[in-house]
Amino acid sequence: MITMLHNPRCSKSRMGLEYLKEKGITPIIVKYLDTPLNYEELKQILQKLDMKPLELIRTNEDYFKKEIKGKDFSDEELIHAMVEHPKLIERPIVINGSKAVVGRPTEKIEEVI
Repeated sequence: MITMLHNPRCSKSRMGLEYLKEKGITPIIVKYLDTPLNYEELKQILQKLDMKPLELIRTNEDYFKKEIKGKDFSDEELIHAMVEHPKLIERPIVINGSKAVVGRPTEKIEEVI
């Protein structure tokens, strides 16, 4: 079963969902801003993405610019920051079993379906 971390207000996230639907896939939708991930969930997703926490952070967000940029944080601290401020998490994330991708560009989703 395919799961998508989705922000309906984000055009890229909406495009990712539409891409899946065009492929005949109806994913489990997790609106991660409404139902935030916990530390362990986010850590598992990072493992499936094969990414470091900093690679998953949206660096254009105000919180990143004010509180994180230019400072030295451990991976654990960055994961906690994303849990506390889920807007920091890049989107959309599409998960299928042990694999996951950030669906930017949308065609990257093909790697996990």
